[in-house]
Amino acid sequence: MDNKILEIFIPGPAGRLEAKYFKSKKNTSPIALVLQPHPQYGGTMNNKVVVETFHAFMDNDFSVCRVNFRGVGKSDGEFDNGQGELADAAAALDWLERENFDNSQCWVSGFSFGSLIAMQLLMRRPEINRFIAISPQPNVYDFSFLSPCPTSGLMVYGKKDELVPVEYINDLNKRLSEQKGIKVEFQSIADANHFFSKNESALVKNLNKYIKKETALY
Repeated sequence: MDNKILEIFIPGPAGRLEAKYFKSKKNTSPIALVLQPHPQYGGTMNNKVVVETFHAFMDNDFSVCRVNFRGVGKSDGEFDNGQGELADAAAALDWLERENFDNSQCWVSGFSFGSLIAMQLLMRRPEINRFIAISPQPNVYDFSFLSPCPTSGLMVYGKKDELVPVEYINDLNKRLSEQKGIKVEFQSIADANHFFSKNESALVKNLNKYIKKETALY
């Protein structure tokens, strides 16, 4: 691809948000927003899982953006316990939509803490068609707000996730599988931990397969 990944700054509610952006050559390409893990535990938009997810969308001809939440990297502001980060994600999606107003689909994705923010954003933005939640933490964060979950999506987790006991994932899977009109796929990666260390290629394979399947009709 000739198009380059651009470093940009997006106007956010607490000041400028640092972001990376790739624009597809097709005006009607789908769009995706990719959200970082927890800022207070070293999370940034340059986290390896976030970057791999960003490139998976790129490789499938999306216009895609990943963003540093407030107080991370060159972004203004300071950590706001999730509420401010949700506002940052909404501002980034606003910008991405303005840049790609003819988009065919709108996706949101997040890793760890970012998956919580992605799912909260999903509940507030009816234009989002699909989601990808990577290493969600239902043992730490309450996902009961997904009742009902408004759209289909993918949840990916490592079977050796040292931060999330599998019974919490199984319970979330059971609750979402009982909902009508949507399909949330749960995919486990056998030897992967929470961060998919040494299992990034297996994660990317799963992401690519799901993205290709869900964009085939567009």
